Amino acid sequence: MMWTTVWDHAGAERAIVGAAHHGQDLIEIPLMDLSSVDAMHSRSLLEGHGLRAVCSLVLDEPVWASRRPDAAAAHLIAALDKAAEMGAEALTGVTYGGTHERTGFPPTEAEYDNLTRALGAAARHAGSLGLQLGIEAVNRYESHLVNSAEQAVALVERIGRDNVFVHLDTFHMTMEEKGIANGIIAAREHLKYMHMSESDRGTPGYGNVAWDAVFAALAAIGFKGALTLESFAKMPVSMAGAISTWRPTARDGDDVIGDGVSFLRNKAVQYGLA
Repeated sequence: MMWTTVWDHAGAERAIVGAAHHGQDLIEIPLMDLSSVDAMHSRSLLEGHGLRAVCSLVLDEPVWASRRPDAAAAHLIAALDKAAEMGAEALTGVTYGGTHERTGFPPTEAEYDNLTRALGAAARHAGSLGLQLGIEAVNRYESHLVNSAEQAVALVERIGRDNVFVHLDTFHMTMEEKGIANGIIAAREHLKYMHMSESDRGTPGYGNVAWDAVFAALAAIGFKGALTLESFAKMPVSMAGAISTWRPTARDGDDVIGDGVSFLRNKAVQYGLA
């Protein structure tokens, strides 16, 4: 999202070249519009620049798993095929629904049954491709289904497949966990992926996230997964409503990459994670 919100040829080239220029070893690729993605073009770029990749998505309302599990499974399977074709390691994100999905009531067993059905089918397909499938906990204002690490763990265990993992995000955790370190510890054996996102979704180190608690907890559980910076400094107006981002969260993307990545890398070194 630092370089593009549309993964077409131009967007892929900007993002992969930019990530490589800043010394990253992994990039997260948004699969918001599968039809715009040329997987073999992306694979060639990734291999040419020596980058690993993880794909992510959020489901649109017609394929929300809580309501239409079969449609959700079909969409996830198509996304997994695209991820495998480009050589990615996993598909993660809000794989169970949308970022404006709220019924006004707590989640029901019927909804969780539907999520389990959809994600179970997707996980089986992911396994056949040698891919992992992630479940990201998001805050209560974006979804009523999976808000905490504990809920994400419960859904992973309900699905019951070894290639399904918990994906946490420090932005959401500042709202939902009873201490950000406790969320990491609760997810410990299932936690494979982290969005390192500041409290305003801007530059890490310039907000209210308790970063020392985050890194100390990751070190305590012997975390071996991926840590990825997530920021919406360049969010287009057309996407603002989806995540309620109404103003710039940083001066520009170069500030986020330059200062934010450096800050996170230094913390990783400090706590023995790099």
